[in-house]
Amino acid sequence: MTLGITKGLHNWRTQASTVERITDDAAYTAGHPDDTLVLAGPPRKDVAKEEATSGWPSLMAIGMLQGFQFNSQKPTQPMQAIGSGRTYFVSGKSQTTWRLGRLFCNGRNLLRVLYHNAVAGGVKIQNFDDKPVAETANDMYFINLDSELYYIPMGIAAIFRDKAKDLIGAVYLELCMIQSYGVGFNAGQAMIMEDVNGMCDRVLPWHPTSVCKLDGTVDRKTMDEVIGFVGGTGLPTSMQGLNKDNNLADQSRD
Repeated sequence: MTLGITKGLHNWRTQASTVERITDDAAYTAGHPDDTLVLAGPPRKDVAKEEATSGWPSLMAIGMLQGFQFNSQKPTQPMQAIGSGRTYFVSGKSQTTWRLGRLFCNGRNLLRVLYHNAVAGGVKIQNFDDKPVAETANDMYFINLDSELYYIPMGIAAIFRDKAKDLIGAVYLELCMIQSYGVGFNAGQAMIMEDVNGMCDRVLPWHPTSVCKLDGTVDRKTMDEVIGFVGGTGLPTSMQGLNKDNNLADQSRD
């Protein structure tokens, strides 16, 4: 029996329906770290370039990442007024923190990758009073958070795709500033990790135009039709022709 979709209390059937959307395609439409890309770039999304142009460096993919988290909090204060037992709320601007963890290896270290935009843009880091490098701007190892370099904000982007190569979503962390950098190691461990923590002004939705299906892959429409969905819409064949007012059609790709 083809499963239905529970959109509300009127059609809630625990054994005959899934909730909100059909889940038969969940294995290839769910997000996965393998299909997520993190990039470093300029501090504002509007000036980020997906490909390098004259005078503008491109976004740079960050490899060897073992962890990426960002967390947004919105300060909210509960209030009450004399004469009422009900609570209301006042709220301020959201505050976002982020963290990157990466394998420590030969080549650009994490601080060097994050400041790719500054170096590629021509900032003369060797002329700072507090240098972030030992020799020249070509050094791959950046350190020394007292350097004037780390007063320059940067941006971090993340792109999420599914196993069918469809874009799930993308975010751009604007005006990122580093708060801490750390490296830790112990005898007997298999690797050394480096971690960077910071804050940003805001997290914005982003739509990278260059993210597309790879040549030679099986397209999403074909994959959906194989498991009985109509025309790659995520709607089971048995539901074809149902009135959209029944809130059944807007489930898998709404």
